[in-house]
Amino acid sequence: MKNFIRMLGVVLLMASCSQEASLPEETVPDSSSLPANMLYHGEMVLGRTLENPYSLKNMENSLKDLYGTRAEVTLEPNCRYVRFLPKDDEQFSALADLGVDMFDHPLDREILRDGDYWHDPSVPEDEITWQYATVPSDFVCPEGIVHEVLEDCFIPDAVAQTKGLEYADWNAVEANAFRLTGNEALLEPETKAKKSYPSGRITIVDSGLEAGNRTVGVSGVKVMANTIVKVASAYTDAEGNYRMTTRFSAKPHYRLCFKNSKGFSIGLNLIIVPASLSNLGKGSPEGIDAEVSTDSGDALFRRCVVNNAAYDFYERCKEEGLTQPPSGLRFWILGSLKSSCALMMHHGAMLGEVKLVSNYLDLYKTLIRVISPDITIGAKNISHDYASLYSVTSHELAHASHFQNVGCDYWDTLITYVLKSFLLNGSCYGTGNGEDAGYCEIAEMWAYYLERSIINQRYQSQRGYPSYWFHPEILDGLEGLGLTHSQILSSMGRDVTDTDSFKSNLTAAYPSKKSAIQQVFRTYSR
Repeated sequence: MKNFIRMLGVVLLMASCSQEASLPEETVPDSSSLPANMLYHGEMVLGRTLENPYSLKNMENSLKDLYGTRAEVTLEPNCRYVRFLPKDDEQFSALADLGVDMFDHPLDREILRDGDYWHDPSVPEDEITWQYATVPSDFVCPEGIVHEVLEDCFIPDAVAQTKGLEYADWNAVEANAFRLTGNEALLEPETKAKKSYPSGRITIVDSGLEAGNRTVGVSGVKVMANTIVKVASAYTDAEGNYRMTTRFSAKPHYRLCFKNSKGFSIGLNLIIVPASLSNLGKGSPEGIDAEVSTDSGDALFRRCVVNNAAYDFYERCKEEGLTQPPSGLRFWILGSLKSSCALMMHHGAMLGEVKLVSNYLDLYKTLIRVISPDITIGAKNISHDYASLYSVTSHELAHASHFQNVGCDYWDTLITYVLKSFLLNGSCYGTGNGEDAGYCEIAEMWAYYLERSIINQRYQSQRGYPSYWFHPEILDGLEGLGLTHSQILSSMGRDVTDTDSFKSNLTAAYPSKKSAIQQVFRTYSR
């Protein structure tokens, strides 16, 4: 896996939208160099296996211990503790689409050092590790997915009152099960007979905003909580607020899962997993508030910024009628790479189509199909810069919307041009004179234009354009004629492969503005 990431980095570098280029170092999550008061974001260290208080046997024993002969009723399991071994992203996604909250570590193991990830040593590094979950007792696993039922369980919160046991105080039964299994220390002293629905707010600091408005919500991210096999999750709203519908009496572990409510995911944790997890530590059964800043660790900060930029972009698409990026979009954030790109590999681009890298892809095609990204964000030198990360993400999402308009064949032509330009000229954009340069011209005009518009609006700035042979200023001129972002993008179909075809589309769509449109193009003609 590590060698694969290093080699794939060469391709990502060459296909980058950025002129800043350097070979990537090995991507490694934040580690023990973190100060003692910070959450650890490296690999978890697990200890002994805990006895599960929610196992059917232990819950029955707890009932009998509290109520004696009154509890001579056999409990039926209402959930199961299971583990899955998806062979690829398709199987992983099939489980996620069924609402299964998956953890990459056993839920009944003592955590000696919490962290963002764990990989079962019995599973090769280049394969998805075992995924642990609690599912309803009638859950049917999709055909073909390797899985194992570890234990039948009874979790009182998961069902209505059990027939014949209406008298039972399930808060007391649950707490007693913890005591009988040696897990009493996990209970909060003040909540041994009380449960709480976790709620709170996840925020992040954007230092580029005006003073007093720099704390913003982490939007649409999944907050996960678990106490052994009792699991709950909830998505944050646009302001970062969440509320779970499962109650806890013991201190849960809290994590952020970067599978957003908008459908995109942020993955790559030095292990194969489509959506990364970030540790928030143990917290109250009532929930936790967490404010992410540059002091929270690079990985967590970067994920939250990219998450917010993408969430806001989807909202913008809805508000402005822009073409949305394809569903199930996948991001990788590479902390040791400067360059970013929208390869759209997860959605079929660059798989067997780019001759320049076909031999390489033939060797690693299986791995690429398992973990292939759509968008890679190069975070080197900008890991602590909210505005820069937000800007780069917006740029690549503009490409993703364009991709949705034009499809894989168009995108393969564009990426082939970029590869050739880098190899021949050392510049991803080339000189503008090569074959298929028009594809690059249209794609980058649009991405720089929309990126600039988004950033200037967010930060109330007057940011300009970098100096390249193509001219995003053309799109500013079109906006000045009253054309919206949506109208401009809608005129960039798969038949638009240079500025001449773009101009033809526009004048055909808006004949009343024909002369003015032609003048805009003449102003910035090369």
